[in-house]
Amino acid sequence: MTQPSSPRPATRTVRCPACGGPSLFAPENRFRPFCSERCKLHDLGAWASESFRVEAQESDGAEVPLDGGGP
Repeated sequence: MTQPSSPRPATRTVRCPACGGPSLFAPENRFRPFCSERCKLHDLGAWASESFRVEAQESDGAEVPLDGGGP
């Protein structure tokens, strides 16, 4: 008697973060979430050239320490 095989999960397609095109989000796509090696390297280059930045607020030094700042 053979065991029934488990159902294969549905293939999922997501939007490529670099080009916006469809990208297979599965182990078969070694560049996921990107659609291709080109898009993956384009994104890596943007990080390396510091095109992606996270804004930070400048501190004026008037903040109270987390421990309350008391004696």
